[in-house]
Amino acid sequence: MRFKDLSGKELIDVSKGTRLGILGQTDLDIDIKTGKIESILIPDYKWFGVKKGEMQDKIHWSEIETIGDDIVVVKPYQDPYQG
Repeated sequence: MRFKDLSGKELIDVSKGTRLGILGQTDLDIDIKTGKIESILIPDYKWFGVKKGEMQDKIHWSEIETIGDDIVVVKPYQDPYQG
């Protein structure tokens, strides 16, 4: 799958039922040897869509459940030891 096929799709966390962002407004962590996407880095935005510079969430490629026409459904790993 190419990035242009992912761009513009909305990321949804299926475990919380929340919107995480839109691909294209996120950064990708890519393995430079294989060219494969390892994770999606979702920036933390403040007022009016300006980046704070910190990463809010990191979604590993293995946490993606389904890629549909308009959305990407993810189920992030939940640490059982964190509330």
